[in-house]
Amino acid sequence: MSYTIYGDPGSGAFSTEAALAEAGARYEFHTISLKNNEQKSAEFLKINPSGKMPALRLPGGEIVTESAAILFAVAERFPDSGLLPPPGSFARAQAMRWIVFLASEVYPMVEIVDYPERFVPEERKEALRDKARERIRARLTILEENIAAPWLLPTGFSAADIYAAMFTRWRYDVGKDWLEAGNLSRLMALGDAVGTRPKIAPVWKRHFPKG
Repeated sequence: MSYTIYGDPGSGAFSTEAALAEAGARYEFHTISLKNNEQKSAEFLKINPSGKMPALRLPGGEIVTESAAILFAVAERFPDSGLLPPPGSFARAQAMRWIVFLASEVYPMVEIVDYPERFVPEERKEALRDKARERIRARLTILEENIAAPWLLPTGFSAADIYAAMFTRWRYDVGKDWLEAGNLSRLMALGDAVGTRPKIAPVWKRHFPKG
């Protein structure tokens, strides 16, 4: 049996698919269109009542949600994949730290930038969006300052790189002009490096066709 990813190309489902591809797992990608609000459908809400993607169906039929939890689950199921450093090591703790940091400190701000109307009245949308974008920049700058280059950890590639790379392609959430001014240069280089890994490259092109 194979894994089933529920998500939309270009969305947070990239990290799940990239991790499974890197691990050499068999999987299917079931598209849930954000444009058509399919994440709010009764069918998908049975899979994840929060209506958020990605979601991963395990070969046994169980469902795992939340990007960070999915990455940890895939890494544990494929211990030889290199998605996480050895159990008990400081490097493993650091990889998990940065995944959780991005999931808790940055990802919620992305939702605010994309959908400010979910949080405030119309007249306050742009002010809230600006504040959220400001926070994304500040948090990603923290990450930038900790990149060992070419990967986040000095011990080498991990699932933390996959997750961090995803944010480099959501330029609207960070601010295209701000990025083009040279900010986050190491993080952008990390994203490019993830996108050229042999097993991940086809996934990268499908999710981020513009590179």
